[in-house]
Amino acid sequence: MPNDVFRKKKIILGVTGCIAAYKACYLTRELKNRGAEVKVVMTPSALQFVAPLTFSTLSGNPVIVNIFPVSQQNGTDVSTWHIDTARWADLILIAPATVNTVAKIAYGFADNALTTLVSAARSPLVVVPAADVDMYMNKTTTANIQKLEELGHYVVYAEEGELASGLSGYGRMADINKIIDSTELVLSGIKKDLNGKKILVTAGPTYEDIDPVRYIGNRSSGKMGYSLAKAAFLRGADVTLISGPSAEAAYPEIKLYKVRSAKEMKAAVTKELKTNDILIMSAAVADYKPAETSQRKIKKEDKLASLRLMQTDDILSSIKKDSAYGTGGKKIIGFALETNDAEKNAAKKLKEKNLDMIVLNSLSDKKSGFEYDSNKITIIGKSGKKKSFSLQSKFQVANNILTEILRMS
Repeated sequence: MPNDVFRKKKIILGVTGCIAAYKACYLTRELKNRGAEVKVVMTPSALQFVAPLTFSTLSGNPVIVNIFPVSQQNGTDVSTWHIDTARWADLILIAPATVNTVAKIAYGFADNALTTLVSAARSPLVVVPAADVDMYMNKTTTANIQKLEELGHYVVYAEEGELASGLSGYGRMADINKIIDSTELVLSGIKKDLNGKKILVTAGPTYEDIDPVRYIGNRSSGKMGYSLAKAAFLRGADVTLISGPSAEAAYPEIKLYKVRSAKEMKAAVTKELKTNDILIMSAAVADYKPAETSQRKIKKEDKLASLRLMQTDDILSSIKKDSAYGTGGKKIIGFALETNDAEKNAAKKLKEKNLDMIVLNSLSDKKSGFEYDSNKITIIGKSGKKKSFSLQSKFQVANNILTEILRMS
């Protein structure tokens, strides 16, 4: 996208001596694809896993390994390179970060090129730890990671899974997409400002079966809802995602319910709402379902001339702010997708369904709405105040929505 936050940003990618160092190659490529300029700084132990030439080729820049040149016999132009490079950067990203590097940064050590750069940095720092499970779960390591956060750095925690040792547990470097999302969050100036919040998000379409083969559905991909769930998680919230059929993937830490019909989605929302502070109802729930569902495939020779429909339960309308649903004091956010009289119809929905906020999606703009990675929205608050946004990635849209919810609290 032309307004991608990575565009023309200057990023230092630190790579340390870990088996996950090879994943930093994919990270370099993705940062470049998003429009960033990347300079790679490797620790000496990282050379045991990936050759500097690989990163130099991928980034299009020389790779820094040593504080001092190997030989000064022919002169040197090192000067204060660490100050100049640190001031050049808009952000420093260390992925993977070994337990050794985590400890050094936590306590201010500057004994190699990477830690020296960190000590001189004025820009934000994103740290992505990775190690085998016993190393990662060691009390000293967990305390050091916590200290990094206390110092104001953003930590992308390791994930659970199979490790290089053959063991399974926490320590695997976070998924590349999650690292990119976290970096985008920090470049946007957003911190973990949703700590302690419990957020329930619905996403995707619902399918209402006609027979075992056919169904009534809509074009919703789930991209907006999944972006909301991811953004909320990265900002520190405890997130539950209720998703209709979708090809999108959630982070493993997000509690995920997979549903199919409007009835199933309503049951899941009713169950989970009591333990959450905020409901963001971004799912495109089907308004109608077949009055009867055939238990066998309807054949051509059956000559189905018409299909009798009935309305599905309106989930938002059924949620009243009373103790029966446990919604007293909770924030309920709805979505509206309109093709005519958009703002008027969205405002009507906001009032009729007793919402705290409604997000109006645009279908009239190119690359906005269903199935796109971008969206253009207007947010309408309970007071009637409106705020419109230009076309942005759905991840950026999600963050704008979350920021407005915070301001409303």
